[in-house]
Amino acid sequence: MKGFVRSNPYFSLCGLNCKLCPMNLAGHCSGCGVNSQSCKIAKCSIEHGKIEYCFQCDSFPCQKYEHISDFDSFITHQNQMSDIEKAQRIGLSAYNAEQEEKRRILDFLLLNYNDGRRKTLFCIAVNLLEIVELQEVLRQIEVDKDFHSKELKEKSALVAKYLQDMAAKRDIDLKLRKK
Repeated sequence: MKGFVRSNPYFSLCGLNCKLCPMNLAGHCSGCGVNSQSCKIAKCSIEHGKIEYCFQCDSFPCQKYEHISDFDSFITHQNQMSDIEKAQRIGLSAYNAEQEEKRRILDFLLLNYNDGRRKTLFCIAVNLLEIVELQEVLRQIEVDKDFHSKELKEKSALVAKYLQDMAAKRDIDLKLRKK
C-alpha cells in the first residue's frame, strides 16, 4: 500500500505475529501493506496519521475489530486482541523479545521435526502457547530416551502430540478456523 511503512517485522499493525506465519516463513508475505498489498487496516493507519499500531489510535478498538478474531487466515487470529493488549502492557521491546524467542523455537521445530506436514501446526502452536509451555515441550523431547532413535515421521508425530497435549491443558485447538 503506497505510503504505508512497517518498521517491526514481528508484530503487525493489527496485532498478528507476522514472523510466526507460514506465509511469511515461505517468503510469500513480507508484511501488511508491503509491495502494494491492500489492507483496510493499513489504509486506516494512513488516514489516522500513519500510526504504527492500532492501539495507538484514539478510536481503538473500532468496528474493524468487532469480529477480527472469529476466523483465521494463513495465521491464527485467536490471540490477536490479547496480543495487542500484551504488547501495549509490557511494551513493544519486551513483546518483540518474546516473539524473537518464539521464532527461535519455531525455527528449531521446523528444522528438526517437520516431516513436511507440520509447518502450520507448529506455527499455530508457537503463536498460541506461552514460551514456558513451548520450553516444556522441548524438555519432554530432551528427556524422552527413545525419541532420538525414531525416524523423522515418528518424531514429527510425537512433537505434534506433545504440542497438542500442552494446548489441551488450556483448551486450545491447534487448527486454523476457517469460515
